[in-house]
Amino acid sequence: MSGNIQLLGDTLAAARSEGRSALIAYLPAGFPTVDGGIEAIRAVLDGGADVMEVGLPHSDPVLDGPVIQTADDIALRGGVKIADVMRTVREAFEATGKPILVMTYWNPIDRYGVERFTAELAEAGGAGCILPDLPVQESALWREHAEKHGLATVFVVAPSSRDERLAQITAAGSGFVYAASLMGVTGTRESVGAQAEDLVRRTRDTGTGLPVCVGLGVSDAAQAAEVAGFADGVIVGSAFVKRMLDAPDRAAGVEAVRALAGELAQGVRGRA
Repeated sequence: MSGNIQLLGDTLAAARSEGRSALIAYLPAGFPTVDGGIEAIRAVLDGGADVMEVGLPHSDPVLDGPVIQTADDIALRGGVKIADVMRTVREAFEATGKPILVMTYWNPIDRYGVERFTAELAEAGGAGCILPDLPVQESALWREHAEKHGLATVFVVAPSSRDERLAQITAAGSGFVYAASLMGVTGTRESVGAQAEDLVRRTRDTGTGLPVCVGLGVSDAAQAAEVAGFADGVIVGSAFVKRMLDAPDRAAGVEAVRALAGELAQGVRGRA
């Protein structure tokens, strides 16, 4: 079975045709439980997100700040497995028909087996993977299997990335490019910063035509509207996780992330 890289491309193109950025949301699988995580992810997609990143919880998530680390710890202590991540992808896709990516570090895939992981992700209806710690020069094996199974390979670029490096990454990637708005880890911030706009411009200047989506720091509709002014997609993670963590119970958390998705969806449409 082929994965849904085409659906991802079509979704980003549809947003662009509407004169807006796509809203890309993130929540880890297994948080607060596997069933609870699936319910929350469905709520975010129903609330207005165009694309979903399902995090594969990791004990040492180098790109992630304390909010996502806390959620990952809850999921791992709950015994979440890669099979649960695949189930989350499958049920989210079947319920909404929207593109679902997995955000993961390389080590779990390497240990699980690249062919096994890509085949199962495609079978679950996944659209691809975001791989923040996989160097592009070491990605040939992954890209071979991802391409075979119709999955996107999304690499992360940062303000420190030189133009030559940006060209290498965009040439090897597919789906879109994840532009980290600043140096550091995930988390909500007061300002997304001018570095992000410059990074988007430099990434586009590589000429591959890949959409450039910005994450790290976006937490409300006003910031989403700001980033939507120059990026193809706005990525929001920690703000969703924080709403879940702050909620008094699971049902309240689900409604809180649904509401946040609606607010952010207005933001990417310039209606913040």
